[in-house]
Amino acid sequence: MNIEAIVKQVLAEMQGTPGATVAPKQAGVIPKTSKAAMLTALENYEIKEFPIPELGDDDILVKVEGCGVCGTDAHEFKRDPFGLIPLVLGHEGTGEIVKMGKNVKKDSAGKPLTIGDKVVTCMIFKDNPDITMFDLNKQNVGGADVYGLLPDDDIHLNGWFADYLVIRGGSTVFNVSDLDLESRILIEPSAVLIHAVERAKSTGILRFNSRVAVQGCGPIGLICIAILKTMGVQNIVAIDGEQKRLDFAKELGASATVNFKDFQGIEALTDGVKAAFGGYLADFAFQCTGSPIAHANIYKFIRNGGGLCELGFFINGGDATINPHFDICSKEITTVGSWVYTLRDYATTFDFLKGAKAIGLPIHKLITHKFPLSQINEAHITNLKMEGLKIAIINE
Repeated sequence: MNIEAIVKQVLAEMQGTPGATVAPKQAGVIPKTSKAAMLTALENYEIKEFPIPELGDDDILVKVEGCGVCGTDAHEFKRDPFGLIPLVLGHEGTGEIVKMGKNVKKDSAGKPLTIGDKVVTCMIFKDNPDITMFDLNKQNVGGADVYGLLPDDDIHLNGWFADYLVIRGGSTVFNVSDLDLESRILIEPSAVLIHAVERAKSTGILRFNSRVAVQGCGPIGLICIAILKTMGVQNIVAIDGEQKRLDFAKELGASATVNFKDFQGIEALTDGVKAAFGGYLADFAFQCTGSPIAHANIYKFIRNGGGLCELGFFINGGDATINPHFDICSKEITTVGSWVYTLRDYATTFDFLKGAKAIGLPIHKLITHKFPLSQINEAHITNLKMEGLKIAIINE
């Protein structure tokens, strides 16, 4: 349908005509407006319609296919801790490129981009130019802007809970056309765990033959188990209070499970963890809940000289009470914290998702509920009630 425009564009680019205007690349008929779910008040989304703006030379227009509902979205829906209302949320999204500015040639990893490619975004780095694909070990990307957590502006299409997203020049974008929709929706939360596992490996304690405890079997803990299994760790004990989640933990690679509701007191629970490891404490542990009590307990499950990665406190969950002598010093526990990810971790995540699928891990089953954009309030309520694992908005 657009062959004449494409030929003119190619000829103009080949000839390099001075002052020539090259039209942005696009495919098919693009509507003049886009629906977006605008969070206008606590616990209230409204479906609004906004004009699709003209693209800049470095911008990309994406037709949204789906987006996961994150715990951060739940916090914003319930309490607006960042003070951003009104805004369009959604940062675990993916979709298809339908229009590109003339300067867009490659993604953030150097892979070619073209109309029809499936993409995900990571962050916008306009405010933090020190973070690049070649300088990734100095800091995570927690200080950068995120689509789905951007203040509202005159474009409005700032989050993935919409029909279309405008990716601004200067953003990180990755071509993930070789992944299916479910895998693409799981990229962002999986990157959080790839980063955590890389942080854990930096201690020198996490190895193939390590006994590893994973406390908390929500989406974060379950993805952690899948990553450990994919990288070859065989002895993984999952700890949680919901039996259905523990059962799924086994499907994703846990060798044994411990339901803390079956034990009275921390000593009994510690004995339960030891029994699951055949009479041993963990060499390494991942604390994946936002519970201060859970954080205080995790040290008891780790052997002398063992390691801990704490990643459950993405936001301020309160203070935890520990005994530094018994919990850290006398046991010489090596502890690392983990928050968000680096760009390198984001790119590594694509290989993890392919690897998990290759060895038969049912990672796609993490997405337990799918809602259309028109039912986004119901989706968030379902998420708050913890009636499933990963809730996703799938565009019709």
